Amino acid sequence: MAASTSSKGRTVVSDPRCDALSEVLADNWWVVGLRGILGIIFGLICLLTPGIAVQVFVILFAAYMFVDGVFAIISGIKAARNGERWGLLILEGVVDLAAGVIAVLWPGITLVALIWLIAVWATVSGILMLSAAFRLNLDHGRWWLALGGIASIIFGILLVIEPLIGAVVLTMWIGAYALVFGVFLLILAFQLHSRKEERERSAAPAAAKKA
Repeated sequence: MAASTSSKGRTVVSDPRCDALSEVLADNWWVVGLRGILGIIFGLICLLTPGIAVQVFVILFAAYMFVDGVFAIISGIKAARNGERWGLLILEGVVDLAAGVIAVLWPGITLVALIWLIAVWATVSGILMLSAAFRLNLDHGRWWLALGGIASIIFGILLVIEPLIGAVVLTMWIGAYALVFGVFLLILAFQLHSRKEERERSAAPAAAKKA
């Protein structure tokens, strides 16, 4: 463990291994931001068109899973270069892709089966995201990532409790979840970007002295 002082004068005790991982994720803050924007767009589409047919919703959900899964895997691979623990993000992306593949390969999926699929996906991905959050330094937005994971777990539990909701309600629920999830990731991205700029400002004087 090592102690460092932030630009705001706070002394932060951190794990050097987590420091390296946090810096890599901060360097790729835009990937996190894209996931957030994607979630917000998907959420708004669901909330604004809650009456879409189940088949259309399945296609929309699968598309969201594929794109979000790719972004999650990119984040994980970039960060994993400095530590195997970030395999959690890669695994989250794989879970997203698996959910998308199942939705596509099961065109006649019933509403109840779709609800269970989404419930399992939300719960598993939420647990993985929550676990990954505690590999991120506190001042790099750990709690925003954790909140995203908690939101996924709560959403999954709600679907398990109420598996017989209608298609319109399901669309609105997942829309609200995706919107909240996207906002959390977007805020996380901005905090990561802020930490990256802070690190670059701190490194500039040192580089000038060496020159």
